[in-house]
Amino acid sequence: MTQTSFQILEWRPQLLEEAAIENDITMLAGILQAVVYGGAGVSFFIPFSVDDARAFWTGNVLAAVRAGTRRVLVARQSGRIVGTVQMNLAVPPNQQHRADVAKLLVHPDVRRQGIARALMLAIEQVAREEGRSLLTLDTVSRSSAESLYLQLGYVAAGVIPRYARGSLTPDLEDTTVMYKELAP
Repeated sequence: MTQTSFQILEWRPQLLEEAAIENDITMLAGILQAVVYGGAGVSFFIPFSVDDARAFWTGNVLAAVRAGTRRVLVARQSGRIVGTVQMNLAVPPNQQHRADVAKLLVHPDVRRQGIARALMLAIEQVAREEGRSLLTLDTVSRSSAESLYLQLGYVAAGVIPRYARGSLTPDLEDTTVMYKELAP
């Protein structure tokens, strides 16, 4: 596959006009729906409508970004959002040194171009800027995502068996809990 250039940017809806926010949410919802139907274990299962995906972005993510408890990065390719990752900053008072990484999503049409890796490296930099020295996440065990995280230096803390339902099947899948300590 030919590699196409992309740009990693922070998604800042507070700086956008309402029409631009709606356009971005449409693209983000399309990515989420595509990855769910592609089999990714990202909290949802089929059937999963684009309205369900929009509700996630408008009800959960947009509100948290506006509240300052979540940072969202997007990968844009020719103006189109093709990938995203989130960092949840809403942690208890005794854990202000860490953040949770969530929803690393890359549209199936543009995979294998280094977008997921670039998003993860960029979110690590955002974590440093936020004064966070520890990132945590969970992912489907034995998945390509787990392999990527291991390559990026994340450590598997353990596996929780039968943690969540798969997106394409009612079968329960194991999840691997991971962490990475960040150098300043």
